[in-house]
Amino acid sequence: MTALPLHRGNVAVVVPALNEALRIAEVVSGALTHCDHVIVVDDGSDDATPDIVAALPVTLLRHASRMGKGAALRAGFAEARRRGFAAVVTMDGDGQHRASDIPRLIEAANHHPNCIVNGARLRKRSTQPWYRRLGNDFGDWGIAWGCGYRLVDSQSGQRLYPANVLALQDVPGEGFVFEAQILISAARQLGCGVVSVPVETRYHSVDSDEQFRKSHFRLFHDLYQITSHVVGQVLAHGHLIDVYRRKRRHPPVIFDSGALAPDPEPAAAPGSPQAG
Repeated sequence: MTALPLHRGNVAVVVPALNEALRIAEVVSGALTHCDHVIVVDDGSDDATPDIVAALPVTLLRHASRMGKGAALRAGFAEARRRGFAAVVTMDGDGQHRASDIPRLIEAANHHPNCIVNGARLRKRSTQPWYRRLGNDFGDWGIAWGCGYRLVDSQSGQRLYPANVLALQDVPGEGFVFEAQILISAARQLGCGVVSVPVETRYHSVDSDEQFRKSHFRLFHDLYQITSHVVGQVLAHGHLIDVYRRKRRHPPVIFDSGALAPDPEPAAAPGSPQAG
């Protein structure tokens, strides 16, 4: 279980980065406003990303060639563990996540120990490209079967992982599949729940002059990879009827201290004694 309380000094921000020269300095500077330690994992960028990061007061890890987001996250997690951090907040390097949401993720983690905290893109969701909403909704349905409880925005890259999740070994899956699988592995091996904090994610739109690089997420390719992997996990695990019933008993847990009072139940991780 995560040592409490979490705070800016014992939580590291991990940023996987691939050709993020456009906004990486802004992302890192924002993260440093709310956490004292930032780890950037450059995944074989061929632009100015590593040079920009090297000039900032952060830890820079580099892959000589592109290995994928899963490998970048594993490297960042291993470095955070080596340095003894109690938790990690992940953010994408393209600027779509707001660093100002980091304190809210930490607050939710302190209210919900032994849970992964997910920055769920529930605010201004209409600004999210339709194909990303489709992929998210479909992913939520499948990953819920794997975890044994319902959750929202299972594809978000802005999350808080407690130390026990960072220590999980041999989590299968590469690329975007890793982010789906770690939710399933944490649920099955550690009894971890997922708590969602509503956040606003920024995308390029005709109503804004903010510039963002093209998403690395390829709708059909990556959604197929995630879906086929998760379906294989669900079938291999078996007990489909029991898992379905458990999933139905555990609705998504949403923590929004600015909007919800009192804190919504269940507060305990699904599968724990308090969760039934």
